[in-house]
Amino acid sequence: MPPRPYVLLSCAVSLDGCLDDAAPERLILSGPADLDRVDAERAGCDAVLVGAGTVRRDDPRLVVRSAARQQARVRAGEPPSPVKVTLTRGGDLDPAARFFTAGTAARLVYCATPGLARTRDRLATVATVLDAGPSGDLGGVLADLAGRGVRRLMVEGGSEVLAGFLGAGLADELQLAVAPLFVGDPRAPRFLGGAGRARARLVEVRPVGDVALLRYALSDRAS
Repeated sequence: MPPRPYVLLSCAVSLDGCLDDAAPERLILSGPADLDRVDAERAGCDAVLVGAGTVRRDDPRLVVRSAARQQARVRAGEPPSPVKVTLTRGGDLDPAARFFTAGTAARLVYCATPGLARTRDRLATVATVLDAGPSGDLGGVLADLAGRGVRRLMVEGGSEVLAGFLGAGLADELQLAVAPLFVGDPRAPRFLGGAGRARARLVEVRPVGDVALLRYALSDRAS
């Protein structure tokens, strides 16, 4: 077992680098073909992770949508969908959110130590709540996931979580889908990237429907 899972970052952005717009309703940047591609990637992972802000704002299900892919996972001795993981500082999450209610996969909530007791009181009946350290240590989260058998982790957002993995040097691959539109709103959340000037290695560019998929290797583990 590697010291940490292989970490795949996946997100879609507009041509001006936005992950969404500032409207209350979520802006879907990917088209049907790219959403199916993401579903296939998700089906090939052991766990999928988003931040608590994404759970609150987007209410994602984070399940494999394709029945054929679910069946293939079951035939391989795996649950129909990967383990669902979220990160939180204070546990301000709705137990009725689809993260907790959709599908049958295990649900893990990593919480910073100061909010751990409150989060367990709120979510213990719908998820396993785990201590992520005083300030939410990503390296510790990855080590714990590896100990639980997670070999491949897909990180799907939001912007702070993606930037955290990049800035800490804990990502192996980035799959960036660029949608053919401009958001043009300075209030919109953006893909901030990570710290430093290290150049990623471009390994693939291809059209997927009307979006351009850019795949970058971020570590020697990526091919």
